[in-house]
Amino acid sequence: MTIRVIIVDDQAMVRAGFAALLSAQSDIDVVGEAPDGRKGVEVSRSVHPDVVLMDVRMPEMDGLAAARELLTPPKGAVHRPKVLMLTTFDVDDYVYEALRAGASGFLLKDAPPADLISAVRVVAAGDALLAPSVTRRLIADFARRKPAAPSGGPALRLNGLTPREREVLELIARGLSNQEIAARLVLAEQTVKTHIGRVLAKLGLRDRAQAVIFAYESGLVTPGEA
Repeated sequence: MTIRVIIVDDQAMVRAGFAALLSAQSDIDVVGEAPDGRKGVEVSRSVHPDVVLMDVRMPEMDGLAAARELLTPPKGAVHRPKVLMLTTFDVDDYVYEALRAGASGFLLKDAPPADLISAVRVVAAGDALLAPSVTRRLIADFARRKPAAPSGGPALRLNGLTPREREVLELIARGLSNQEIAARLVLAEQTVKTHIGRVLAKLGLRDRAQAVIFAYESGLVTPGEA
C-alpha cells in the first residue's frame, strides 16, 4: 500500500528536500505541500493524506494549532491523518502539546534521511514514534515541567486496567517496542499487541504517544526511573 504524505513547512528548500527524499521511495507518494499550518489543513482536507509532516514553528498558523485542527476534524468528517511533528529543537513545549493533542510523534529536522523515511512508515502503520532515546528524554522532561494531575484524574483511571495491562503500559512509557515488551514479559508479540489495544481502548487514548503521556501524568511512571 502506498503511503500518501503531505509536507507542511515554511521553508521551500526543506519541503523540496523532504519531497525528493520521500518520493524516491516506492511505497511513499508526496501528494501535497503547504507553507504554513492554515494551508496545511486545507491541503490535508483536500487530498486526504495518510501522514502529515508538520513543522512546529510557522507563520499564519503554527504546527500545533494545525495539528489540533487535523486531529479534531469537523463533525461528520471521517478522515483523520497521522501527524508527525518536525522541529529543529530537541526540547520544545510545542512538541509536548502536540503529543497531548494526539500527534503520533516528532522528529528532529537534522535526523538522518533514513530516520525520516522510517518515521513516515512507522506512523502510517498506526504506531507512534517513541523508540528513540531522545523521545524518552523529552517526555520525561515534559512530565517534570507539567503540574501533577489532580487527584482522581488519570491515577483513578488506572484502576480499570488489569495488572498485566498496567505492566504493558509502564513498559510502553519506558520506550520499549512490542518485541522488547514480549521478551520482558515472556509473551507472544501478538499478545502484547492485544494488551496494548485494550489499554488504549479502556483509557480512551489514540496511540502509544498518548499512552506515554498518560503513564507519566498518572504517576505510573516517574521521570528519571530506570
